[in-house]
Amino acid sequence: MSTIINADTSDGLKFTSDTSGEIKLQSAGADIATVDSSGITMASGKAINGDIVTATPVAFYVYKTANQSISANTTTKVTWTSERFDTNNNFDNSTNYRFTPTVAGYYQLNAHVSWNGLGTTQGNLYIYQNGSDISKTYTVGSGFGYYNSVNIVAYANGSTDYFEIYARNSSTDNVTAGTQSHFSGILISQA
Repeated sequence: MSTIINADTSDGLKFTSDTSGEIKLQSAGADIATVDSSGITMASGKAINGDIVTATPVAFYVYKTANQSISANTTTKVTWTSERFDTNNNFDNSTNYRFTPTVAGYYQLNAHVSWNGLGTTQGNLYIYQNGSDISKTYTVGSGFGYYNSVNIVAYANGSTDYFEIYARNSSTDNVTAGTQSHFSGILISQA
């Protein structure tokens, strides 16, 4: 048994108490939610509406397992082949190398690539949404160890929007394998 708080349609608010340590919220005798020491559990088919972040966390972190050659002056999609985590299975790391969130909202997206530095180069890194760049960075470097990072907060509709990372260099160079080249994102506000 639970302590029941019921918004009854004929008698108004009704309380039935016990010592279970559990509170059951009802409307017209139908269960809405149960509150206990582990949190709130919604009844089947019920949801919390409002400014609460989704119960399913949406976050991912992917990186490169092999160097990727970027031809001179050619904007090229970066292929992210390994996942550290993908909490909602929204990242395709085998075919499209893209993040397609299934929860509508605002996402913090971050990408970083490390270049081999095969010569004096100009590197660009882009975040694309639905095939068009929405954020980019520019770096000039010489020698080993230069990099590009790009970040943005972007809205995704939760069904058709997707995000990819593209890179471009003024000379043929390699995006370095390992975790120094990575792409990550997290839902910061559900729409």
